[in-house]
Amino acid sequence: MFDVGFTEILLLAVIGLLVLGPERLPGVARTLGGFVRKARMSWVSLRNTIESELAEADLSAPIKKAGDELKQIGRDLTETPASKPVKPTSGKAEPDPVSADASTPEPPKEADSGKSQDA
Repeated sequence: MFDVGFTEILLLAVIGLLVLGPERLPGVARTLGGFVRKARMSWVSLRNTIESELAEADLSAPIKKAGDELKQIGRDLTETPASKPVKPTSGKAEPDPVSADASTPEPPKEADSGKSQDA
């Protein structure tokens, strides 16, 4: 983050010694060290929180996509009728033409070979 080398720290220590004096410098250094430690811990905590939220978002995306697909399938199923609606009759029982055709088998057609069998 900050590029502070040994020489910069030594220069700051000498300036602090001259400004604050030898009796107050250790207390100020301890206080500054505590602030730096708290700042680093806050930064690490924030970074871990962001990483965990991103990992959770990556895991929940496929689940959300599957849920959306299931909802779309449900909408498609409710929009398409499963069978034809039954027409109300006037008391007369009429055979259903679809089931009547299916119940009466047609005779098998003979294969026409092109030759007459009368000969």
